[in-house]
Amino acid sequence: MSFLPAVDQVLGIAERGLKKEAFGQVRAVAGLRIEVVGLESAVGDLCLVQGPQGETPAEVVAFGQGHLILMPLTDTRGISPGDRVYSTSRPLSVRVGPQLLGRVLDGLGEPLDGGPAIRGQERSLIADCPSPLSRPQILEPIETGIASIDGLMTLGKGQRLGIFAGSGVGKSTLTGMLARGSSADVNVIALIGERGREVKDFLEESLGPEGLARSVLVVATSDASPLLRFKATFSAIAIAEYFRDQGKDVLFIMDSVTRFATAAREIGLTVGEPPTLRGYPPSLFAELPRVVERLGNTDKGSITGLFTVLVEGDDFNEPVSDAMRGLLDGHVILDRGIATKSQFPAVHILHSISRLMSRIVRPDHLEAAQFLRRLMATYEENRDLIQVGAYRQGIDPELDLAVQLMPYMEKLIFHGTEVRPLEATLQGMLELAAQAQGMVRS
Repeated sequence: MSFLPAVDQVLGIAERGLKKEAFGQVRAVAGLRIEVVGLESAVGDLCLVQGPQGETPAEVVAFGQGHLILMPLTDTRGISPGDRVYSTSRPLSVRVGPQLLGRVLDGLGEPLDGGPAIRGQERSLIADCPSPLSRPQILEPIETGIASIDGLMTLGKGQRLGIFAGSGVGKSTLTGMLARGSSADVNVIALIGERGREVKDFLEESLGPEGLARSVLVVATSDASPLLRFKATFSAIAIAEYFRDQGKDVLFIMDSVTRFATAAREIGLTVGEPPTLRGYPPSLFAELPRVVERLGNTDKGSITGLFTVLVEGDDFNEPVSDAMRGLLDGHVILDRGIATKSQFPAVHILHSISRLMSRIVRPDHLEAAQFLRRLMATYEENRDLIQVGAYRQGIDPELDLAVQLMPYMEKLIFHGTEVRPLEATLQGMLELAAQAQGMVRS
């Protein structure tokens, strides 16, 4: 069965002037690397490999002396020597429109949920980042429904924040809570490299019908080709940019950057890039800034970015984590020690920060947050003394205050999987601060 009708429908190839008289031929296939001779095309162009079993979409990823190097968006099964290869002379694109809300799509924007095909304008996956001088300042907070983030590391509209966590610490649950509790108009969620089982779990348990109704999911599971996992990220960004250009405030969630980096590593090694840190190619560290910088504020709308980073072996200084921290406007650390105590969301307050909080919250909110952080730091510095019973009340008044208030602070911060309104979080913080001041005066 030919793949071309589906490609025509989803990617609009029929409208791109595909010239059947101009073609090349497959010279060699090695793994995911397809070498083509006799065809002229630019890096990034979509091509079709025509074989006996149908047509395989592939992208030009590199070229050499007299040949192009392609990578398939599916796999290389059925491709034979001498198969014809046609170029569309256009990069990949997705169809966008308001009908995307509530839909689940694959990495090319094709429905995965069994719903009708997407009809709308085409939008290229490739786009320039907004000019740095055209970006409005980030001055307005966005609500997330997570007390620790809203209260102690407030996020602004257009800000980019990283969520760093090891496996099994509650990262996916937290992203679902963010999608349900955010005050954004639209959520665009990219699930990159997830296990197939987790996609439905995320939809039904973490996101729920309420969250899905104002969300668009772009899914490329772990069994998808490296190129499809890589391109799914840019499909989701193109969709987010569409809603932003309609004047919407968009929350963009990418889970996870690490699996995007893994796909980039597979692509880089296939085309012959030299491996650097932990096998990642140099091109990855050029792509990450492009992903991050396409988000943010414009004069039309905003895209607030949340990027999850799955740290390997709980090593928060591995290359991808280190690179992302330098690109983002703050980070949230999920701690395994907190999660083992069944305290969720397992956010380590003292290791997490929003670099823009001081400019986007009210003075009383900022003062209360700084005060509570100081008490938490005092308690953490003396945790060992408290646990072994060496702490004596009356020696350090601030430590006494921290010990008395810690149960209340934990109750405020660790509220399970239910989202909490910003006003409730702020009221709780101000009450705790007032209670502490009363204890100091007495």
